[in-house]
Order: sequence, then structure tokens, then C-alpha cells
Amino acid sequence: MSKPLWQPTASLQALQARANLYQQIRQFFASRNVLEVDTPTLSHGTVTDVHLDAFSCEFKYSSTGKTETLYLQTSPEFALKRLLATYKTCVYQLGKAYRHEGHGRWHNPEFTMLEWYRIGFDHHQLMQEVSELLQLALDVSETEMLSYQQAFLKHLALDPLTATTAEVATVFNRCNIDLSDGYPIDHDGMLQLLFSYEIEPNIGQQVPCFIYGYPASQASLAQLNKQDPRTADRFEVYFKGAELANGFHELQSAPEQRRRFEHDNRLRETFRLPEKPIDEHFLAALDAGLPACSGVALGVDRILMLKLGAQHIEDVIAFPVNRA
Repeated sequence: MSKPLWQPTASLQALQARANLYQQIRQFFASRNVLEVDTPTLSHGTVTDVHLDAFSCEFKYSSTGKTETLYLQTSPEFALKRLLATYKTCVYQLGKAYRHEGHGRWHNPEFTMLEWYRIGFDHHQLMQEVSELLQLALDVSETEMLSYQQAFLKHLALDPLTATTAEVATVFNRCNIDLSDGYPIDHDGMLQLLFSYEIEPNIGQQVPCFIYGYPASQASLAQLNKQDPRTADRFEVYFKGAELANGFHELQSAPEQRRRFEHDNRLRETFRLPEKPIDEHFLAALDAGLPACSGVALGVDRILMLKLGAQHIEDVIAFPVNRA
């Protein structure tokens, strides 16, 4: 018998576990002298990434006298980097983020994100810190590291850094991945779907698995690797079927970041998606000088699901979108 819609979907024990996890996270960063901060969830700019979509709303009372479009943030990244550029101190935020995606087992449109930035860290140092937090929060004894190239070679016998589009397409077609939405797909799109459908289910089943060294074309907000510029200093973490975190050795160049945003918007046009406004405040912060740092965003609800053995995100949040 299902609960009345006014009641929460999470048990009291799950809510208590959430409170304990928040306390654990805050103690973890307090012991490392990382400052907790709070940034806006509404912004004039938003992400341009083809694979992310932000909620928007109209603000009719702007000081400009004109109606403005504001966006609920998919992550606090841009605002946190503005703080980094100003105060040059390590920061973290534990709070709500929003993504206009389907409600499913691992995702609610409104969710809890932990994001932090460590000045002077490269992505390998940050991976070690993420590993320490995961071992603490999930009570696992170790984590494993695997490069993006190693993962493709191991599971698909395909080198993603040297394969031509035709070679990638051959493997892609052999895997019979459904493209029911009918959108065109490019080289990176095929790699990302191959990773999602053929590699993700086979990694991180026993312990959390870090995948690092993504192709340069998938750098997003990461630096390109100085030893191998075919790759970006970016990592993701997977455990028991869930993507837990996405981290970067952060790009510091405003012109290069603008170029990437503009490239995203051109891709959006190709995929028949609306263009997104570039966050000029964020680019101005990069131009003023972002300290050398690495940062990562981690899905707290998913950590809690794994910690409790929950089968659905509704089991660990009080009121999912259909009850909000």
C-alpha cells in the first residue's frame, strides 16, 4: 500500500543518516581548513554543456526595469570560482542543485551536491582526497584508479585516443545502442554512449573506481594534460552503477574557456538545442586570475543511497519531485 502524497518517501532512519552524513562531511573539511560557503542558486548565466539542461524562470522586478531570465544552477561551480579568484582560499559548498532531467532511480531534478576546490592540488591529489572521503562515508577500505584509455582498451579493445571516427562507429554499431531520440551523433557522442552502456556497468562494482584522463575534446572546464595533450586532467568516480563525482584540474584561461563555451553553443545548434547565455561574471573572474586549483562535484543523495543500500533516490530524500 503506497503512502499518501503528503507524506515523505524517506524513512526517519534515512533522514537521520542524512543528518549524520552532513555532519561527517563538515567535520572532514573542518579538519582540512576548507571554508564552507553559500552561493546563489539563481544566476543570469548557466552551463552551455550539450548534456546538461538548466531550469529557467522570469524575474520581473530587476533594477534594470526589464524582465530578466534567471537560471537555477546545475552546480555552484561558477560562483565558487568567483570566490576563489577573490579570496584565494579553499572552499566547499553543501547544498541544492537543479538539473532539468528525467526523474529516475539515481536522479531527482532537485538534489544535494557537495562541491569543493583545493588550491595547489592537481587532479591526482584531489582524487586522493575524494578517495579518503568516500572511504570514510561509504566504509570502504580502498578505491581503484583506471585511465579512460585503459578502460576502453580493457572492455572494448578500442583506443579512444587514436581511433578514427569510422573505427569508433564500427564498435558503436556492433553494440546495438538505441538512438531513439533521432539526434545526430558525433565522435565524442559515440564514445560517451559506449562508456555509459558498455564500460560503466563493468567498473566500480566492488570498490569505487576513478576514471581519469578523458579525451581533450571532453575537457569541459579542465586543463589539458601537459605530458599528453590528447587528454584532459579530468576524472569521474563510479560505484555500483552510480556516477558519484566529476572533477577537474581547473582551467585558468578565460579566452580558452570562452572558446569552449562558444563551441558548446555551436554544438547545441547542431543538436537543435537552444543556445545558452555565457556566464560573463565567471569569465571575468578567470580573467582576473583563478589560483591554480582542482575541484570536484559529488552527488550526496547517491552516496546516501549506497551507504544505506537504497534502491531508489526517493528512499533517501523526504519529498521527491512528484510530492514536492
